[in-house]
Amino acid sequence: MSEHADLTCRHAGKEGHVSYVSQQAGHCCSRTRWFHHLRHSWMRLFFPLVGLFSLVWFLVRVIPKPSRAAYPCQRVAFPLASSFVLWLIGLAGSVAMFRKARRYFVHARLIAGVMCLGLSVGIVWLLLDPAREPAGAADLPLPNLPLGVARGVQPGRVVWIHDPNATDWDGYNSKEPWYDDAHTDPAVVRKMVSRAIRGLAGETTDAKAWDKLFRHFNQVRGKGDVGCTPGEKVAIKINNTLCYNANTTTFEKQPENRNRIDTSPQMIAALLGQLVNVVGMAQQDISIGDPGRIMPGFIYDRVHPQFPDVCYLSNTGGMGRTAVEFSNVPFYWSTPAAAGTKQDFLPKQFAEAAYFINFAILKCHDQGGITVCGKNLYGSLIRNPDTTLWGKRYNYYDMHKSLPKNTPGMGKYRTLVDLLGHPQLGGKTLLCMVDGLFAGHNWSSDPVKWSIPPFLGDWPSSVFVSQDPVAIDSVCYDFMWIEWPDLPRMDGADDYLVEAAMADKPPSGTFYDPSRSGVRLESLGVHEHWNNPLDKKYSRNLGTGEGIELTCPGVADLNGDSKVGFDDLATLCNEWLKVSAASSAGLSGPGGDGLVNLRDFAVLAHHWTAGR
Repeated sequence: MSEHADLTCRHAGKEGHVSYVSQQAGHCCSRTRWFHHLRHSWMRLFFPLVGLFSLVWFLVRVIPKPSRAAYPCQRVAFPLASSFVLWLIGLAGSVAMFRKARRYFVHARLIAGVMCLGLSVGIVWLLLDPAREPAGAADLPLPNLPLGVARGVQPGRVVWIHDPNATDWDGYNSKEPWYDDAHTDPAVVRKMVSRAIRGLAGETTDAKAWDKLFRHFNQVRGKGDVGCTPGEKVAIKINNTLCYNANTTTFEKQPENRNRIDTSPQMIAALLGQLVNVVGMAQQDISIGDPGRIMPGFIYDRVHPQFPDVCYLSNTGGMGRTAVEFSNVPFYWSTPAAAGTKQDFLPKQFAEAAYFINFAILKCHDQGGITVCGKNLYGSLIRNPDTTLWGKRYNYYDMHKSLPKNTPGMGKYRTLVDLLGHPQLGGKTLLCMVDGLFAGHNWSSDPVKWSIPPFLGDWPSSVFVSQDPVAIDSVCYDFMWIEWPDLPRMDGADDYLVEAAMADKPPSGTFYDPSRSGVRLESLGVHEHWNNPLDKKYSRNLGTGEGIELTCPGVADLNGDSKVGFDDLATLCNEWLKVSAASSAGLSGPGGDGLVNLRDFAVLAHHWTAGR
């Protein structure tokens, strides 16, 4: 009698009566083994039956109407259905191995036959083991099932630029901080932003690209086929959240936050250079900052000398900074706030702007899962303090209550949708950008190198741009989901993206109306997940739907149209004819050595064929 059976029989008998246990051992143990065998057998059948039902249910419901994939029942069914498909594939592999083993035995190839037979039995054992759960099956996001309506001059397009030459920082072993020009190359960053803007618009020059972006945006807003006109203002919301508890006299961060990332000064300078030198905006018509934080010295001291007339916003004025002011534009939440909550308002500079640029950072978040363009808008409001309670205490609607840490699951009200949909914030957002030169595992963590391809132990050295606020956050979510397996996989981390994409009919049933116009918000953009972390393709890349298009204009995309083809070959040929050695004034070829030669043609050919 086994130890397990003996313990089971002792539990079945009367406590302290060993003789009773001994007398009943045979009957009790046989009964226990029978029950365990029956339960074990049913567990083996349970998974295939439930998997088959889930697959049929998912296909019947989702194929006629893909938006149903966001329903809670379908999010439960999909992992079971996908695991069932994998189970079928494994079963087919087992049968194939068994047939091979039989053929090898017929031809007296005993070693090969034994190996194939062992593989066949091993696969069957893994498939039928009821204690084994499909690894990570419940975590798999639904691939290539777009929700919502894509936005932008190129609908749903997100441009990702990666250039490892942008960063060269030795972490905390370095004597200088990450934002020093010696470790974040301003020239490389300027080229990255230029390529990103051209790739987003699908144009060959920065000027044509910006004009196309402005004209499309103004047409959508009913202003006609016009570009940016003199005197129009733009507000840029950056992320300086690590400037909390900063010194409002010296405008310096706390020493422990010195190397924790905020928006990089090189990225800010590159964007301002585009607006001033390419678009032709007057510096005094540009406001930039994070209304709830200071404008720190590490940004101001590097950017202000280049653009002295720009308005640098800070929660406290002085030393060249402009203190944010209240406007008369209110902000309302789509769910009732606590009694006595004071009214939120937009900053004056944001309300007066004709255009808004949402400039976020690539980070995870311990309460929100991720923090990119959606979460970046948390700092876009000015809030009244209530000093009558507990000294200096703020009496306002707590935006963090709707984050997945505090309200887990799908189909819930999310404050981020109100922020993305307010007509004076998300409603006039011309451009969304994500500074991914460095990345944070949490909102307050140190910069962390990335291990997934193509980073492979280096800093991300990336920038993302889009005119679709939902699409760009969806792409960043997928990157962080595969790089960091904890916070982005928080239950409900991507719920705000589903709610925003389906704001006209959200799964939560919320009537999203942050301006109290009486009209429900429309879809704020398109949401989906890529096919897999290796290919990183969305439905527009695959030609299977009107969802996201992720483009990655590489070094071989010489004209910036997000494609590598004959136009790039012609550009390279013309440049080769003009220069035979170092290309100081012209184009530096894609080979990366500062020369235009045969190596560049080889690189271009590689990227050309890889894209087909």
